[in-house]
Amino acid sequence: MTPHTRSSKLKFRKYQEDSKKKARTRRTQKILAWHSQERSTQRTRSFGELFRIFLGRLAPYRSSMILALGTLTIATILALIPPVVTKFAVDQVFNGEPLPEAVIRLVPGSRDIPKTPVDQLLILVGIVVVVSVLSTLLGITGRWKATQTVKRLQSSMRHEAFDHASRLPLHKVQELTSGGATSLIREDAGGVADLVFAMIYNPWRAIIQLLGSLAVLAFVDWRLLVGAVALFPLIWYTHRTWIGRIRPMYRDIRLQRQEIDSHATESFGGMRVVRGFARSRSESSRYVTGNHVMLRKEIYVWWWARGVELAWSLLLPMASAALLWFGGKQVIDGTITTGDLVMFLAYLAMLFGPIETLANSATMFQTNLAGLDRVLDLVEEPREMPDVEGAREIASSQVEGRMTLENLGFNYPDSDMPALEGISFEVEPGSLVALVGRSGAGKTTCCNLVARFYDPTEGRILLDGRDIRDLTLDSYRRLLGIVEQDVFLFDGTVRSNIGYGRRGATDAQIIHAAELAAADDFIEALPDGLDTVIGERGFKLSGGQRQRLAIARAILADPRILILDEATSNLDTESEKKIQQGLTELMRGRTSFVIAHRLSTIMHADLIVVLGEGRVLETGRHEELMQSSGAYRRMVVLQSENKE
Repeated sequence: MTPHTRSSKLKFRKYQEDSKKKARTRRTQKILAWHSQERSTQRTRSFGELFRIFLGRLAPYRSSMILALGTLTIATILALIPPVVTKFAVDQVFNGEPLPEAVIRLVPGSRDIPKTPVDQLLILVGIVVVVSVLSTLLGITGRWKATQTVKRLQSSMRHEAFDHASRLPLHKVQELTSGGATSLIREDAGGVADLVFAMIYNPWRAIIQLLGSLAVLAFVDWRLLVGAVALFPLIWYTHRTWIGRIRPMYRDIRLQRQEIDSHATESFGGMRVVRGFARSRSESSRYVTGNHVMLRKEIYVWWWARGVELAWSLLLPMASAALLWFGGKQVIDGTITTGDLVMFLAYLAMLFGPIETLANSATMFQTNLAGLDRVLDLVEEPREMPDVEGAREIASSQVEGRMTLENLGFNYPDSDMPALEGISFEVEPGSLVALVGRSGAGKTTCCNLVARFYDPTEGRILLDGRDIRDLTLDSYRRLLGIVEQDVFLFDGTVRSNIGYGRRGATDAQIIHAAELAAADDFIEALPDGLDTVIGERGFKLSGGQRQRLAIARAILADPRILILDEATSNLDTESEKKIQQGLTELMRGRTSFVIAHRLSTIMHADLIVVLGEGRVLETGRHEELMQSSGAYRRMVVLQSENKE
């Protein structure tokens, strides 16, 4: 037994013990859910609640579902006819008796057909063929409409989950690991649509077939009907015994799969670190262990689900044998005919089929209900900073660019420690303000508030004298341009990455932006120029090249307010000089906030704000601050000494 196998076995045993303990004591066990908050593994929503929510999601596709269920109903009723035809064949045709008048009237021109047994049998065969063809065609039509609904709902649920996740507060988005988010959107949201068949289409067919079969059985012999209906309490008992425990297990499995996907994404994203510390084998072992735990959980819930099937596999043959004995005795006693018994046995099989379908459906759709439950957890999370009532749209042409920060205070969510306190300063239109200070001083937090990634807990930020919270979030963000130290580029072409800054940008505009960012020289040297694919996060480019593409993207966006978060801190001197030209063009005429550790790069700033422990220590131009003996002067002297 390998180490990771032993590890997965121990983890699974602990999972079983926790599950049994939870079932005995009815206590709620807490786990980390998709958003890293504690959440109960018990079902927090009842089946009825989830079913109503699901029907609400189906409302836009009501006409397709009505057509699907309508054609399915007719097809299922038609499929109930052949056993009746078999009864007539056994009781009338095989005994040389004429068919009932009602059957003769069903077939046009059948009165002109000779009434020999073979001819009458041919009439019955024709009825079966026509009915079967119609039933099949209608069934295919209904299934096609249901499948269309599944695909449309699947697309809608994935879009809703993705759109909502992308609009969560920033700290919630950061808690969503990329692999976990992918699992939630692809597997959970996509699997919800499968409930169309598992919870509506297949059970509906089973119910129609069940009611039809019961009606015929009641017509044949009410005592046989009572024997068949006596099985219904067993259905309720198995549902109560098994199903109540299955859905939480499926939820656990989905959470385990999300963790596995998240770990895989994280490992490949940090492959340089993994290899740099020779941890490839341990990461592989961790991945395998997680998969083994998930497989054990899947097998565990499989056995629980098979308990229902096993019960029915034993019960149905026994019930069929008992009813066959009773019905055969009725034939021998002359109470019913042989055709009645044959028809009854056929309908009995058609009766048990729907019962088994309903029992199995109750186990199979639990995994998709668990997925719906998790998706609802996501979409019920509040979105980031909804627009206040009366919020106004603002266009770039209406903005001068004066930014005023008034007594700002801010605490990060779930933290009692203030990140900013009493921050106040004013930035003139088109000027450059530099934020400096030690790591953790609050520089990035301040820029996050300017970008409105968060709203301040105290104070306010004004744009041209207007509180930015009185502006719609989207229109305000369209005024911004952000270039960060850790540049993010998409897996696409150079053209698409620069063009991301402005929808519908022409090639001429993209090329002009690249020239201003001093990126045109290396772009021309690429194999396919603007059409060169740069790979995920631009891994095919150097750090300086990635940075210049980010600057070109910001130039193309033509922002009124610019935020540069240590945009050149990771570059060598030569690359920094090349990029500085692009940054100068980018900042021209724009209100700019710059975070920099290299103080030599911000000496020309119109205003320097020195932060320390979330507070403003001093403000002024470089020359003014150097004349004092404050924190800025000490930082400049320290950096000068380090250079020497």
